[in-house]
Amino acid sequence: MQATAQKKKNGKVLDFIERVGNRLPHPYILFLWLCLILALISLACSMAGVSVVNPTNGETVLAKSLISKDGLIWLLENLLSNFQGFSPLGLVLAMQIAIGFSEKVGLLTTAMRRAILGVPLWALTATVLFLGINGSIASEASIIVVPALAAAAFESVGMHPIAGLLAGYAATNAGFTACVIVAGTDVLLADVLLAGVTESAAQMIDPAMTVNATCNWYFMFVSVFTLTAVGVFVNKKFIVPRLGTYDPADGEGVDAVESSSEITPVQAKALRAAGIFSILYILLFAILVIPSGGMLRAEDGSILNGPFIKGLVPILMIYFILVGVVYGVKAGTIKNSSDVPMRMAQALEGMTGYIVLVFVIAQFINMFSYTNLGMIIAVKSADALQAAGFTGIPLMLFFILLCCVVNLFMTSGSGKWYIFAPILVPMMMMLDYSPAFAQIVYRIGDSTTNAITPIYPYIPIAIGMAKKYDKNFGMGSLISMMLPYSIAFLIVWVIQMIVWVLFNLPLGPGVSVFL
Repeated sequence: MQATAQKKKNGKVLDFIERVGNRLPHPYILFLWLCLILALISLACSMAGVSVVNPTNGETVLAKSLISKDGLIWLLENLLSNFQGFSPLGLVLAMQIAIGFSEKVGLLTTAMRRAILGVPLWALTATVLFLGINGSIASEASIIVVPALAAAAFESVGMHPIAGLLAGYAATNAGFTACVIVAGTDVLLADVLLAGVTESAAQMIDPAMTVNATCNWYFMFVSVFTLTAVGVFVNKKFIVPRLGTYDPADGEGVDAVESSSEITPVQAKALRAAGIFSILYILLFAILVIPSGGMLRAEDGSILNGPFIKGLVPILMIYFILVGVVYGVKAGTIKNSSDVPMRMAQALEGMTGYIVLVFVIAQFINMFSYTNLGMIIAVKSADALQAAGFTGIPLMLFFILLCCVVNLFMTSGSGKWYIFAPILVPMMMMLDYSPAFAQIVYRIGDSTTNAITPIYPYIPIAIGMAKKYDKNFGMGSLISMMLPYSIAFLIVWVIQMIVWVLFNLPLGPGVSVFL
């Protein structure tokens, strides 16, 4: 409790949010209540005949009640498939096996010690944020990997590990859509969905309009550095003072193979072997990807649409397992083949609570989709803004805030873009804004509130990680300390957007703010 007692009471609002949040029931019970409330709201909306016109196909979408014959049948028929089809579950478990295995054999601990030698503390925070923001290259796997590594790095230099964990979590979530290269998010928005949902929406106004994956590249490239800078500021001014002094006795215990801060000759040798393997692994995939006829390129020669990007998570998983084996054999933490599955099993020991929680989260998300309330809320809100007659920057700000609010109820970025694109893109084109700029508006609102969304499926993972260092850490603690990041990221991103509009800077190669 010592660390908690040493927290500086420097933010009454954040203190209140933390107290209220931590008094909430266990997330499992909370989601059960949310499911019940959703069922009652769906009944009321269904009885009232609430509906909207689907902007994608022009069909009328009616609110559907869960408290009905059809709703009951749907629930009984889909209860298990909702759980089995919950995509983050497989990703989380797979990456936990791989990352946890590398941790159990001592690779991550040793690598962190070596990596931070001689690095200034400010550079460590900036590095965590920079890597986390660019983590979208590895899709959602970064949400698991970066916070865990950041916590270990911070602890190894005597900084509060939760400060590192929170910086990594904020970067990978609130800054998810930014990247120094064209990443999967760009491809998802522009090229893949509905054969180009942005382009399809734009062609409602201009049939000759084309949209490609590089249309937001310049803006997002700059975003990485602006968000990194503001993230360092938030971490120093808000997070570290609230956390106070770290006491290992406050946590549930951190798994570690070695506790010494010094790297032994055996560990150094094992680390060199892991480094050589890493280079060879990278070279292998470079051979498979870089040549124009590379095996892991798409049929049209594209890397972004090819097997390499689509299979990046399995590639990372295999890497962490194999490099862990190399290190473990050399370091002596793996003595025979049976140690490999044993260490993998140990890596999953702390995941049972998450698996139980995912069952009810999956039900809530799919129930929300079944009732059509997500689409109804989004479309009606967007229609209200359009009817209000807002133009220019005020319109942009309202749409950003709308995306922020809707993101609290719908965590699927692609799902929301299906709804928003046919409304937002044509509306902004009528006001002489490019489809690429419409994507910018959406991406800012969609990203910044990820870290504070209560129904976000990765929140239990972050809380579980934090409890290793502070057993009193709860949902209120996480959201209260993510709020400064979300607000700061939103403000700096909006300012950057306004600068782009005022000076009509290019958003990407050959793409400007205005048509």
